[in-house]
Amino acid sequence: MATLPPSLAIQPCNLKCGASGSSKLSPACHYICRNHIRYGFEKMDLERKLICGEAAQNVVKSPCQHLNSKVFATSRVLVEEIEQKVSTATEAEGLEKVSTYLFWTEVGGQVKVFVRKRSVKYVVNIEVSSLPLHSSEDRLTLSWGRYRADSSSFMPLDVQSSEPDTRISTSETPFIQTSAGRFALELEFEAKQFPFYLSFLLKLQSDSGLSGLEIRSHRKTNFCVPVGLGTGYPAPLGLSFSPDGSMNFAIFSRYAEGVILCLYDDTTADEPALELDLDPYVNRSGDIWHASFESAWTFVSYGYRCKGSLLQRSNNKLDAGQIILDPYAKIIGNSSPSSHGSKLLQKYLGQLCKEPAFDWGDDTHPYLPMEKLLVYRLNVRHFTEHKSSQLPTDVAGTFSGLTEKLQHFKDLGMNAVLLEPIFSFDEKNGPYFPFHFFSPMNLYGPSGGSVSAINSMKEMVKKMHANGIEVLLEVVFTHTAAAGSLQGIDDLSYYYANKVGDLEAPKALNCNYPIVQQLILDSLRHWVTEFHVDGFCFINASSLLRGFHGEYLSRPPLIEAIAFDPLLSKTKIIADCWDPHDMLPKENRFPHWKRWAEIDTKFCNDVRNFWRGEGVLSDLATRLCGSGDIFSDGRGPAFSFNFIARNFGLTLVDLVSFSSDALASQLSWNCGEEGPTDNTTVLERRLKQIRNFLFVLYISLGVPILNMGDECGQSSGGSPAYTDRKPFDWNALKTGFGIQTSQFISFLSLFRMRRSDLLQKRNFLKEENIDWHGRDQFPPKWEDPSRRFLAMTLRADKVESPLSTESSHLRGDLFIAFNAADHSESVILPTPPEGMSWLCMVDTALPFPGFFSTNGEPLPKQKAELVAYKMKSHSCALFEASSPSN
Repeated sequence: MATLPPSLAIQPCNLKCGASGSSKLSPACHYICRNHIRYGFEKMDLERKLICGEAAQNVVKSPCQHLNSKVFATSRVLVEEIEQKVSTATEAEGLEKVSTYLFWTEVGGQVKVFVRKRSVKYVVNIEVSSLPLHSSEDRLTLSWGRYRADSSSFMPLDVQSSEPDTRISTSETPFIQTSAGRFALELEFEAKQFPFYLSFLLKLQSDSGLSGLEIRSHRKTNFCVPVGLGTGYPAPLGLSFSPDGSMNFAIFSRYAEGVILCLYDDTTADEPALELDLDPYVNRSGDIWHASFESAWTFVSYGYRCKGSLLQRSNNKLDAGQIILDPYAKIIGNSSPSSHGSKLLQKYLGQLCKEPAFDWGDDTHPYLPMEKLLVYRLNVRHFTEHKSSQLPTDVAGTFSGLTEKLQHFKDLGMNAVLLEPIFSFDEKNGPYFPFHFFSPMNLYGPSGGSVSAINSMKEMVKKMHANGIEVLLEVVFTHTAAAGSLQGIDDLSYYYANKVGDLEAPKALNCNYPIVQQLILDSLRHWVTEFHVDGFCFINASSLLRGFHGEYLSRPPLIEAIAFDPLLSKTKIIADCWDPHDMLPKENRFPHWKRWAEIDTKFCNDVRNFWRGEGVLSDLATRLCGSGDIFSDGRGPAFSFNFIARNFGLTLVDLVSFSSDALASQLSWNCGEEGPTDNTTVLERRLKQIRNFLFVLYISLGVPILNMGDECGQSSGGSPAYTDRKPFDWNALKTGFGIQTSQFISFLSLFRMRRSDLLQKRNFLKEENIDWHGRDQFPPKWEDPSRRFLAMTLRADKVESPLSTESSHLRGDLFIAFNAADHSESVILPTPPEGMSWLCMVDTALPFPGFFSTNGEPLPKQKAELVAYKMKSHSCALFEASSPSN
């Protein structure tokens, strides 16, 4: 007998050659009970009864080749036996699920296949009709085989044979011809044999010289149906569970010629226990490959292998045998080494289980107005992993560690935490190079597992919300890690095909390509719905503006979709144009639809320049007032997220301690000596500069971001590299510097909230609310680069008292001065509102604890009711007008 050529790796197609609407193989599941047990078979069964004797004779004349009823399928032709099996009380009382498939043959005629589960077995009924026969004596035989991992290689039928060469992989079974000209047969398979694909063709035996004619489908391939697994559904992508417990697998790959579903019964195994080569006609809808199971048996994890020459770009070939993680997997097992050829790769598998249930109780999003935010940026691992945190080893460096240190945020006055990327990432490259977008990094859980990380994060978010603190995530969608991510699934769709401009082609995601856009939106929605996240900061956001070919778009569909997505509408969305590859921000005019906020790099640069004696006064004034040059286009100062130091570049203490030529891009100043020093004058100047930076950060309009460790003088030894950042040292909070700086930040946070009428505005200040002052009460010389002094008066609006209709309450004005010169300045304060006097709230040149005061220090009046104040070099001062009753 000739070997069956499966030829199953064929792209799906829709038949449009005069066939009916069901000509494409379309499974339809029907639930039938006892009264309708013969759905689709009643006429066929009646005809079988009439020709039962003839059928028996045909079986004798044409016995099944290689028949072994204990091991493989048996041919059932007696209708009475079928009816007995399906009419027992236990089966008829329940529901039976039938999958129906319809094929056209290449010579005309139809092939109907019905697959149903009967007890612990699977039964396949095949009916052939409307074949163009030459004689009533023509006979039809089914030539069939089974496959799993490889559609081009059938499984042995005699699985008990110990000799591989003697195993028989195909069989032939005769059809029964009815008086109506139809052909029918039934195959039954034992439980230990499925799941598999039944691949078959028809052989026509005729006395007219056409004996042995092979008949295939209209696609000129073998007929193929799944047994023991369902065709599945194309949505949702990833692993999903139905109410009846069945699982559906769905993955996108436009250019795959074949997709193999790999199932593991041991997470430590190098090779899968079961592989299923999904049929491109049965298990593919459009560009989505899918399959389903009623249960997972003993399997615990899964992955995919994708086949096809177009899957990887020529300059980025991957091992064809590499197991690929489902991009939509929600629970990921820990990585394990996997060797393929000469390479040792890390293998990640999705877990075959539902996400753990979590009791959110009465948790609600704080929904803080953006202008009210006080943000603390941190790295989950570095924040508590140091032994000084005094946390148990299984809690240190995890989400649970953040929960344990929640009081620290409250002490500083913070109401939002911004977490560095927590998506699963490559530990060699760090969190800014993720390989997955739907699950937190396993090592952030107390036990180091995925479920532990998920529960720990949810508990952390719940505790933060209970204390009025929002949780924001830095997210990276523009590129992935070099391995373990989306490479090998469909590189031509997910990634840029060639290097485009400054993009790293092997890792740069084509974010505005439809399937990538869907992936990103689904990920964001997942973090909001499942983890109650309050907002996102998009790293390398300028790359989100690029089109299919790397060109910049004026209306990027992804940016617009995020802005108008109904689920994301109440979250904070922030664009950060810093690129983790070259460690530099990229300036772009970002389209915003009045929804997108931005990390304001200009704020950082202009403030740094002012305090090192460069730049012009107009730049500082623009940043103090909320960067109107960027955000006056329909947004406002609340959309400016300000920072002085962040998690790349120099820390705050290094910013005033190092300024070598290699650090020119950092815009730093060492205050007179490079690096560590014992020079008291230099140390005092550095201390003033740190206070100045913090003061400007919290007194400016916009949202201030404090970076982890800056409250206690954390240093990286003058290195701007992200990898040189050290874990947070909790002992540093107990030092003199740590105590005074933390208290100063707490004071500034409280003062900012108390004077929210002037310092936490969603809209820009009106012209009548602000006056500018230069030296000696003259107007500032805005564009003179030699000018190093600037002051401003912020005038408070009258607020009608809700307790009295006869009087109004007037909040005091604020007078704020900045002296970056290397000499003192004598400042004449403006006349305060009637009945009020000036109180000095901050002078960064004074020693601790007197350089800030919660209640303020009164200033003595001088001649002509004027108040003069001497400001030392490199210092800031804040004055508040207050009435005696306050």
